[in-house]
Amino acid sequence: MAGWNFADLWEEIVGRIPDAPAQVHGDRRTTWSEFDARANGLARFLLDGGAEHQDKVALYLYNGPEYLESCYGAWKAGLVPVNTNYRYVDEELLYLWDNADAIAVVFHGVFTERIEHLRDQLPGVRHWLWVDDGSGPAPEWATPYEEAVATATERVEAPWGRSGDDLLMIYTGGTTGMPKGVMWRQDDLIGAVCSASNQLLAADPDEVGGVTGALAAIEGPGLPGLPACPLMHGTGWFTSLLYLTAGGSVVTLVNRHLDWEELLDTIERERVGALTIVGDAFSKPILARLDAEPDRWDLSSLILVSSSGVMWSEPIKARLLAHHPTMMLIDAFSSSEAIGLGQSVSTSGAAERTAHFTLGPGVIVVDDDGALVQAGSGIRGRVAVPGRTPIGYYKDPEKSAATFVEIDGTRYSMPGDYATVEADGSITLLGRGSVCINTGGEKVFPEEVEEVLKTHDTVADAVVVGVPDETFGEAIVAVVEPAAGYVLDGGELIAHVKAHLAGYKAPKQVVEIDTIGRAPNAKVDYKRMKAFALEALGIEA
Repeated sequence: MAGWNFADLWEEIVGRIPDAPAQVHGDRRTTWSEFDARANGLARFLLDGGAEHQDKVALYLYNGPEYLESCYGAWKAGLVPVNTNYRYVDEELLYLWDNADAIAVVFHGVFTERIEHLRDQLPGVRHWLWVDDGSGPAPEWATPYEEAVATATERVEAPWGRSGDDLLMIYTGGTTGMPKGVMWRQDDLIGAVCSASNQLLAADPDEVGGVTGALAAIEGPGLPGLPACPLMHGTGWFTSLLYLTAGGSVVTLVNRHLDWEELLDTIERERVGALTIVGDAFSKPILARLDAEPDRWDLSSLILVSSSGVMWSEPIKARLLAHHPTMMLIDAFSSSEAIGLGQSVSTSGAAERTAHFTLGPGVIVVDDDGALVQAGSGIRGRVAVPGRTPIGYYKDPEKSAATFVEIDGTRYSMPGDYATVEADGSITLLGRGSVCINTGGEKVFPEEVEEVLKTHDTVADAVVVGVPDETFGEAIVAVVEPAAGYVLDGGELIAHVKAHLAGYKAPKQVVEIDTIGRAPNAKVDYKRMKAFALEALGIEA
């Protein structure tokens, strides 16, 4: 095998713990042997339907067992699973599936009506696999997913075999432009994910006796892991792959709209050991339930909570640890294009400060002139991670060249995250340069200001945008969602920011909004927030 491949790894686990749980979704429980058999059926169905090496299989699904089954089946057949954001509308779906050259789409039944209007514009999609979710009957143009996974077959391996070069492709919207397909070799993704989690599989297969040697320690079921965020995004998808590769199980919530009591009930019922969330957007409502009923839930099984994608504030971490002091909170600084940029670890009595990370191995910060940022210099630069990185963006050499760069003979991934390097070599994350505000010649990163605003008692959530200004070019405006029961005082919030940051970073004005309306991965639509601010202030773009 040319490096690691998920299908080979998981088949070895099946042989070791066939009757252990692989997936849990409400009352539905799937053992590793059932997981394997269903993936074999899907792989055989796709191959019999004419799929060729590295054809793309799009996953248009909410969280549930079919998501990871479809990944497994695709990898068995040497195909490429591709995520699809279920919040996308027609134009975005058409672009993504056409751009990805998808030959199959696995979709929940609730999306049938939307797909009905798009099918004729997607001649490359040969298979529509309908997953029954109780929303209505299967359309005549689709194959029921259960029929596909029931295809009679032995263990499947395509004529072209498997390789560590086989891909997973994750489309990321970022903050500007249409979605871009990030191409990860399976070998690199497995190595990057496992390196970030200090697992053995970061090693060369030949050095550890191949798949069997690497997984020799798996003699029984591993920890149940619960991704509270969508599998369609990297945070949920990649950590789920890690849970399974460690011989554990993936527990998913049944409710498609986050029900925080369901989440806590599920952790207690399934004895979940690892929880994946997305920063304060998830931890604040969890904390509110725990504060309201501190003795209701038994969280003693929970060993770690990991987060990635948005900032996770230190005060919230400390309050969570007060409810369960023995767990570990891991704030991972990663993206779809770069895993292992850095992390901060908080334990009881030792919570890290917000946006403060220890650099991953070999990670550097480079200024806008390409020079290495020195520790303690105060200079801002882009964070770059070496080693196991994607091979590029699918069919986009220009953006690939801008993100995946070579510095002094080493290839780095530089997704656009800016940071300063502290005197001790750690970094303080500032945010993405693509939404940076230039006010009077000073660069202001919205995330930095947002995190300060969200520490105020009257603020539930906040987004910072730049609006046109005759004097400064751009003026900073805060769009703020008030906390329940509070009335916002714009002047007080501006003073609060000035007490923590340089004055030029403080908002000039505060605009109130009913809800920020974050996406399921807690990301925010800055274009929509800017448009709201402009309209509220009566400013023309």
